Amino acid sequence: MTDTNKKDQLYTLIRNNPFISQQDLASELGLSRSAVAGHIAGLIRERRLLGRAYVLPDSRPVLCIGAANLDRKMRTLAALQMGTSNPVRSTEVFGGVGRNIAENLARLSIPVALLTALGDDAAGHALQTHAEDAGIDMRGSLHLSNTSSGTYTAVLDEHGEMLLAMANMQLYEQLTPAFLHSRQPQRAAAALTVCDLNLGHDSVQALLADARQDAGPMGSAAAPLVIVAVSQPKMAHLPQDLTGLRLLILNRGELETRVARALPTAFDVRAACREVQRQGARQVVVTCGGEGVYFTDGDTLDAPIEHLAAREVDAVDVTGAGDAFSAAVCWSLYHDSGDLKLACRRGLKLAAMTLESAATVSPHISAGALDDIDDADLAPPPPTLFQQD
Repeated sequence: MTDTNKKDQLYTLIRNNPFISQQDLASELGLSRSAVAGHIAGLIRERRLLGRAYVLPDSRPVLCIGAANLDRKMRTLAALQMGTSNPVRSTEVFGGVGRNIAENLARLSIPVALLTALGDDAAGHALQTHAEDAGIDMRGSLHLSNTSSGTYTAVLDEHGEMLLAMANMQLYEQLTPAFLHSRQPQRAAAALTVCDLNLGHDSVQALLADARQDAGPMGSAAAPLVIVAVSQPKMAHLPQDLTGLRLLILNRGELETRVARALPTAFDVRAACREVQRQGARQVVVTCGGEGVYFTDGDTLDAPIEHLAAREVDAVDVTGAGDAFSAAVCWSLYHDSGDLKLACRRGLKLAAMTLESAATVSPHISAGALDDIDDADLAPPPPTLFQQD
């Protein structure tokens, strides 16, 4: 068999398993490791592979790093009464900010991988199977023995609004800087990295340090970094120096925690966005529920901070809407790399689809969901107190 045929066979093996070792390639093809290394070098010169991670040019994924939980949702059948038993309707679904974003992206038909921590319980096995069936690459995730998988329990009122949530997520403390370093080949293969703040402070700081060293334009070897906040208490995981961060996505309460003050008006929100930019974030997006979204239209301190109104929907369940918004923004960055206003418009559409669904990730989200963006989300905001400057 000719060297060309061997090289083509090797390329096929790598396409089927981008993380296959050189020793396994050598054994499969009956070659020496040095011969395999030579063929790989040739494929890299031909640009059929991108570097030592054996990444195919047409399949660089979005890499999500964060939580994958079993979510329990309990919705009261009437107004909640404290200090007594309340009748509820209960469901269990797969959740976690990182996992939810990854599933939304997979439904939008772009390659996506998830680095998370899973226990060795039934929930962990179910999370793994469900993610893989959805098209999420789980090969780099951490599997922990004698550990329960993460859980998130939300109590919703009769209208579907969250009253209280409780999280058991200590296992994500194992997503340490050392773990992230061990996954460097997979991280280097990403077109975009999306991290949620279930990661600890030191791990987020490590990702930022890498982004500062390797910052480059979209599509280069360095993956731009997006951080998505998950709650006000976990804002403590966000380092003070945000230099190297491409985009921070958070809600108004989380932004208030970051700047340590209330933000009752649009003027206050815009001023806080500018403060976060001065801390090093290139761009900031602030979701304000029914009040819409504020975003930095540009990546300089003199760029305007704009507003888009939320779409009017009959909300069934608010769970997952923010994650859908973040996924659509990341989808836009993956494809277009520049227009944050368009990205937020897409985010508002995907959030509305999720609000209208009882599922944490709407089953109606598919590859064409973001193709048709109308002007509904460009309407001026209603004259509420919050939006008055």
